[in-house]
Amino acid sequence: MPPQGARGLFRRITAFYARCLDVLLVVTVISIILPVTMQIFARFVDFIPRYIWTEELSRFLLVWMIMIGSMIGVREATHFNVDLFYNLRGRAKAAMDILSALFVLGFAYVFIVYGWEFTDTAWYRISELAELPLWTIHIAWPIAGVTWVIFAGERMWDDVQVLLHGERADS
Repeated sequence: MPPQGARGLFRRITAFYARCLDVLLVVTVISIILPVTMQIFARFVDFIPRYIWTEELSRFLLVWMIMIGSMIGVREATHFNVDLFYNLRGRAKAAMDILSALFVLGFAYVFIVYGWEFTDTAWYRISELAELPLWTIHIAWPIAGVTWVIFAGERMWDDVQVLLHGERADS
């Protein structure tokens, strides 16, 4: 397959992955409503039992919601990206975006390496209250790191093309 075709396939795959992340984010936001609502109402009325598992489930969902949101934010350059020089255009903006992406890659490295070690400690453990496997929450860190590498790499490719060919780069 020629490079353009491979790059186009990669773009379609990452776009599909981003759409799946969008759906998962919506699902986690909707899913967290029930356990949090149960917690709130159980505190104020006597006829709803005070389930302890709702707190743990809402914590699991919150972690995944944050991680998925950060993955989407890296793809859209709205996370870990500060517009200090908002008036930059062209090659100067591309150079600053590459610098920002290098920091994202540094964070991604930490999340992948130490996140995997974190996950490795949880393969055979379960949570005490909801009895959920702990690896299902711990694995969010290395998955986020790998996703950041993919999405930051995609953006860096575009920025390198702008640096090499100017504003009208085919990206």
